[in-house]
Amino acid sequence: MSSEASKQNRLTILLPAGRLPLPVMAKAYELAQRYGLEVYLSTLQNLRLMGLDEEQLAQARAELAPFGVDFKGPGKFPTPRVCIGRRDCSAGVQEPEELSRRLMDYFQERGPFKPKIKIAISGCPFCCSGVKTTDIGIMGTKKGFDIYAGGKGGPNPVVGRRIARGADAEQVIETVETLLAYHDRKTEKKQRMARLLNETDFPFPEV
Repeated sequence: MSSEASKQNRLTILLPAGRLPLPVMAKAYELAQRYGLEVYLSTLQNLRLMGLDEEQLAQARAELAPFGVDFKGPGKFPTPRVCIGRRDCSAGVQEPEELSRRLMDYFQERGPFKPKIKIAISGCPFCCSGVKTTDIGIMGTKKGFDIYAGGKGGPNPVVGRRIARGADAEQVIETVETLLAYHDRKTEKKQRMARLLNETDFPFPEV
């Protein structure tokens, strides 16, 4: 096997709320220089090191672990994609980073979760994080959070169904928990939420 064929691995570093700590950025840069890797910032706000062989993959994990980073892997709660939020955007009316942190803290020790579910949170109705085209979308409004289910992108995009208006953080967590449990119960391996919206037992009506 050629050296090019063997360098097919990628290491995805999860970045909650899209925030990249400077020490992690410096270590990723060092690793990319050392091994001649590509660095990719994904649409899910994660950082990928591309083109590692097996030995380099293990070494990169070991060197990044002391920085407290988490890596993409099967069964993990989907890290929400968020906009920049009220602190740094004049249009913001809610703080998506704080809600993202609360969701991740709540679901961290739960699961495993099935793949193909994505979560997005926006701080205002402009929905810069793609709330309405995500499996579970949480949109900030002046009255709280509106929640959407079943959105998706791709060649046949679907706008999610609004299932809650003006929810507070606790109601958001309860709704996400119900949706994830329903998806798990109705899905053998992986499936987008959009395929479940018309099931007779879908737990939420459109509002």
